[in-house]
This record gives sequence, structure tokens and C-alpha cells, in this order.
Amino acid sequence: MTDAAPQPLDRRLSVAPMMDWTTRDYRYLARLITRHTLLYTEMVVAQAILHGDRDRFLSFNDEEHPVALQLGGSDPRQLAEAARISEQYGYNEINLNVGCPSDRVQQGKIGAILMAEPELVGECVETMQAVVSVPVTVKTRIGIDDQDDYDFLFRFVEQIERAGCTSLTIHARKAILSGLSPKENREIPPLIYQRAYAIKQAFAHMEIILNGGVKTLQEVHDHMGEVDGVMIGREAYQNPYFLADADQVVFGDARPVPSRREVAEQFLPYLERRYALGHAPKHALRHILNLFQGEPGARKFRRHLSENMHKPGTTPQVLMDALAQLP
Repeated sequence: MTDAAPQPLDRRLSVAPMMDWTTRDYRYLARLITRHTLLYTEMVVAQAILHGDRDRFLSFNDEEHPVALQLGGSDPRQLAEAARISEQYGYNEINLNVGCPSDRVQQGKIGAILMAEPELVGECVETMQAVVSVPVTVKTRIGIDDQDDYDFLFRFVEQIERAGCTSLTIHARKAILSGLSPKENREIPPLIYQRAYAIKQAFAHMEIILNGGVKTLQEVHDHMGEVDGVMIGREAYQNPYFLADADQVVFGDARPVPSRREVAEQFLPYLERRYALGHAPKHALRHILNLFQGEPGARKFRRHLSENMHKPGTTPQVLMDALAQLP
């Protein structure tokens, strides 16, 4: 747990919540690369917090701030209790998932399926906000199935705004709730950025963050004339050093950018601390595989880690051995 006080959040750039990807290990790595980008956890289901191992789901490293927790659920009381517990761990924001299209979460009435019930989403937001002092935000799609016109999205946003939501992240694709896998749902429905732009114009006092398909800081800059911020998904994971220029370009922080090797060397003490607590290095090392993407020796670095980090008895030394493969 942490006693860090909530701080005003700058959402001009954030890294999206991604299952199995935005773990505490990845977030620690990302924070070595960018000081200011807002980081999100994987989605945590409210019931897991209420009935499971809270520390496993909620513990994080103080260095990760600013960090937001994404919750999944649809029962206002359960979500409120989960939010209350989570705030005590020191998160800077609680985000409600109204965007995930997977069959598994639909069965639990979680994610994009909730777009069909804007009144319920509004009640969830209102109930959560009543028990926490940090912002309660929502991440959604532009529509679901054949409910995908502007009016549908407008009515949804109107409802959550009435409930007190002041910051909304819009993944600018609709979700197809049956027939497509989550991966296909990130690729097949077309991106309609103009829909998010139009919502910003209609709800000028709301903070609107755009998500979906953004791969460069130039694209971030281009969208910023229309919305308040941009959330990056897969690019921030598959090419983590992409975030290295974000502090200067997006946030105006002129401090020097750490080199890739410096990031890897600073990750080593973290790896050693986790190892001392009984965590196998492979869990953290999988996030650093792409750190040197596009650089000379990147393939050797990646191969050395891939071939050795899963072996029994592997220690954090494997990272130094992998760095030795670089020119």
C-alpha cells in the first residue's frame, strides 16, 4: 500500500489498460521511460477485489504514479466498495470499463455490453464517486453492434455526464459483441475519430480522451486540436521506447531522455527486488523484450532473453547477459 496523496491528473497522454500487458512490471518499466504519461492497470473485476486476494490485484510500486485502476463490473454497490478499497491503495483515478467486448466479460455484464444500459452506467459512476475522493472516469466505445450512430453515443455520454463523470475515454471503434474476438474487435470495426471529436464539441466542458490506432507522437499532436488527450494501446507495449520522447513533446519537460540501455540497467534493481520476493524473472522480463526494437543487436537481445528467461533457476543476471549481446 502507499500513502501517496492523489495529484491532479494530466491526461494528455496515457497508456491504455491491457489485459496481461499493463501489469505492475510493465508499468514500472514504462515509468523509467516516461515520467508524466498516465498509466492504467489491467482491468480488475470488482468481485475479485471484494472476495479475492486484494494485495495481488491492487498492490503496485510507488514509482508508478500517476497510475489509474480500471475496474470491471455492473453492480453499483460492488463497484463502490471496490473503488473505496482501491483508493486506499493510493490510485490516482478509478476508471470503469465500458469498452471490453470479450464474451467472457459480457457474461459477467462487464465492458462494452453496458453501453446498452446508460442509466445503469450512470448509477455505477454516481455510486462510486460518492465514496471516493479521486476522479471516477469511464472508458467506452463509440457504439455496439447496430447501435452505433452518433445519437446513441450522445445519449450515452449525456447520461454519464449527468451522473458526474468529467473525463471520458472513447475508443473510436464500435464493439461487435458476437462473432468477433477481442483482437478482431481492435482491428475490424473502422476507426471513426470524427465521432469522438463531435462528442468533444457537444460536451465542451467534459475532458474527452481519444483511444484507438494511434502509433506516433505526431498523431497524438494532430488529435490534440480536437480532443483533450490521447490514450495509446498496443504501440506503447510492442515498442515501449516509443514513449521516451513523450515527456518533452507532449508535456514540455526538457529533462534528458534516458537511453534504452540506461532504462534496462535501471530495471535491473527492480528485477532483483522482485526476485528476492520470490517472483520468477520471466514475468517481468517479457515486458522488456521489445525495448531495443529497431536498434542494432535487438534480435540477439530478444533471442537471448526468450531462450533463457524461462529456464528453471534463472536469475536477474540473464538481463545483463542479454545486454552483453548488444554492440
